Amino acid sequence: MSKLVIVGSVAFDAIETPFGKTDKILGGAATYIGLSASYFNIDAAAVSIVGGDFPQDYLDLLSNKNIDISGVEIVKDGKTFYWSGRYHNDMNSRDTLVTELNTLADFNPVVPNAYKDAEVVMLGNLHPLVQSSVLDQMTSESKLVILDTMNFWMDCALEDLLNVIKRVDVITINDEEARQLTGEYSLVVAAKKIHDMGPKYVVIKKGEHGALLFHNEHVFYAPALPLKEVFDPTGAGDTFAGGFAGYIAKTGDTSFENMKNAVIHGSALASFCVEKFGTERIQNLSREEVHKRLLQFKHLTQFDIELT
Repeated sequence: MSKLVIVGSVAFDAIETPFGKTDKILGGAATYIGLSASYFNIDAAAVSIVGGDFPQDYLDLLSNKNIDISGVEIVKDGKTFYWSGRYHNDMNSRDTLVTELNTLADFNPVVPNAYKDAEVVMLGNLHPLVQSSVLDQMTSESKLVILDTMNFWMDCALEDLLNVIKRVDVITINDEEARQLTGEYSLVVAAKKIHDMGPKYVVIKKGEHGALLFHNEHVFYAPALPLKEVFDPTGAGDTFAGGFAGYIAKTGDTSFENMKNAVIHGSALASFCVEKFGTERIQNLSREEVHKRLLQFKHLTQFDIELT
């Protein structure tokens, strides 16, 4: 089993969907990634920053999930990153109502000494220079470095983003971002261009239409599980990333065949995330629930066919 370092925001979210709305609740990329990865009972650490307004109960939640929080800086007189958004009826598009960077604006991540030799590094969606600074702190070459990013950094920090992309093994982005990053509409062509930028593996997330995994000439597709109700898509992509990274850290196998399994595990965990607001659903998942959902994915995709 490998060590996993998770770098990203630990935050407050306020969410409104057609199914209801919340006040400030627990959110942030590192939170979703960590809670998802914790399902695999691995040695994981979160690196982030919060203000003095961040409840101890939330920190205890992460600790109780066996996530080392010694790398979470607490700025006593600061305020925690806050995001508020409203989803449209299709649940795919949303409007950002409020973004307050607060302590995240001056975030200089410090990887705990015990995790500077981590075999798996999960770089959540942050400024590319922050992501690069984490890699600079690692004392040994990691077995797998995974990077998540978004179109905002392509708009305002493209050169820095391209520099950090050169240093990673896996990139996870959505289809719109892949097209923006490469200028290509075909996701197959876009993935090839991203391969040429440095990453060995490219994961392109397509929301309710699943995810694609590319490696050289190999392509794997994992569908999204059809769900009766989707209450809140917030954090689904990070939950996917946490499941993906957690599975790799648990198995220690970075082959393409095992990456397929990681994609399915990430997709299964993300399917739980959207069933409740915020982190509520993924906080207390049982092994039986996850096993049952993995079987659903298997039945969804497996078939026999006679070729004539």
